[in-house]
Amino acid sequence: MKKSLLILFLSVISSAVMAQEIRLNTYGGYVFDDGVDSYFSNTSFYDGTIKGGFRWGAGLEYHIPAKGAIEIQYLRQDTNAPTIYQDGGILNGQLQQTDFDLALNWIMLNGTRYFPVNETIEPFAGAGLGMGIFALDNPDNGNSRNSTKFAWNIRGGTNIWLAENVALRVQASLFSAVQSVGGGFYFGTGGTGAGLSTYSSMYQFGFDGGLVFRIPN
Repeated sequence: MKKSLLILFLSVISSAVMAQEIRLNTYGGYVFDDGVDSYFSNTSFYDGTIKGGFRWGAGLEYHIPAKGAIEIQYLRQDTNAPTIYQDGGILNGQLQQTDFDLALNWIMLNGTRYFPVNETIEPFAGAGLGMGIFALDNPDNGNSRNSTKFAWNIRGGTNIWLAENVALRVQASLFSAVQSVGGGFYFGTGGTGAGLSTYSSMYQFGFDGGLVFRIPN
């Protein structure tokens, strides 16, 4: 999957070089908390929260006249995930509680349809597919784990053009990574337990703002 997405992204970049209109979109906004939980047995479960916070990034967008736009987008969030868990290897049913350090990276290929009202107001709606790359650190024992999962998003908002080549972008978005949390991150002790074998999908809702720069040919 990684190789196919990379080839697709490179193809879009090559097309964008020849495009009549290219835009650079910048993003900065707030993502809300997302609860994640899974229950495999009374000694193998977890219940946690991926905390909300600031998310930033950028996207290169190629506009197809009268049809919409294709964007390659990268977003990044550094946060933490306080979690209560039992990994199947702790004696006497002792619960574990850890505030994991978590970095979320999204690499997406988005399709967007614009509905211009006039020269200033440009509403839009769109969706995208790609991958979420996550890095989780356990500060209690120093264990680290990386995980790459299939991801999708939907979004809607508007561009408000302040000048010929500069606009203010405001939008709401929902990002999800399928089966991203659980066994892949190993909410466990890193030595004595079998590790969790169940997963939970994540859903992150957020509001973003940023500037759009129309790149002259």
